[in-house]
Amino acid sequence: MKNNKRWSKIALTALALAAVIGTAGIIYAAGGDPHAVEAAGHAAEAAGEAQGAAAAHGGSSMTGPHGALSPAKLKDLGWRVMNFAALMVILIKFLKKPLVDALKGRQQGIAAEFEDLETRRADAERNYKEYEARLAGIDDELKGMVEKAIAQGQVEKARIIEEANRAAEGIKRQAEMVVQNEIAEAKRRLKTEVADQATIMAEEIIKKNLQDTDQNKLVEDYLTKLGGLKK
Repeated sequence: MKNNKRWSKIALTALALAAVIGTAGIIYAAGGDPHAVEAAGHAAEAAGEAQGAAAAHGGSSMTGPHGALSPAKLKDLGWRVMNFAALMVILIKFLKKPLVDALKGRQQGIAAEFEDLETRRADAERNYKEYEARLAGIDDELKGMVEKAIAQGQVEKARIIEEANRAAEGIKRQAEMVVQNEIAEAKRRLKTEVADQATIMAEEIIKKNLQDTDQNKLVEDYLTKLGGLKK
């Protein structure tokens, strides 16, 4: 792409230079001085004023010293035109292909840029349609999200209630076990106390109802048994 631009600039510069050279040659051949063109313009303005006088004198004013080109100037003009034509042929011959390639490359670059722009435009339209479709369904999407959140909340609520019920059942069972253990311990202590009290009461009753003779007899029997054991 850079080479094509460089050759295009060279070709345009050469053509402009050739045009300047050819124009300068024609101006020089026409009057020998570049200011002749400006003089010719002023002469054209004066020609309208002198038209009536020229008709009265039989057109003798047309034969002045600058009325026609001399053979030498015509020959010089011809050579300059031929040189200009030859230069143009040479420039066209050598610059045609680079210039055509440059124009073709530029055309291809423009086509590629246009294709890229078309691709971007198509992508932008597709994205716009996608966003438009999403915006159109945003209400349904939000509604679905809310319903999903509510459903998840219900599930979480049920899970929390179930865990709370299990914890309550566990606490209840532990409390019942503690109560049963306390009741059993109270019964055991009560039985022990009752037995102790019964023993004490029985001893007191025996002591009250037992006479001295009975005590002596019990002692003798006890000693007799001990004596029998020793033998």
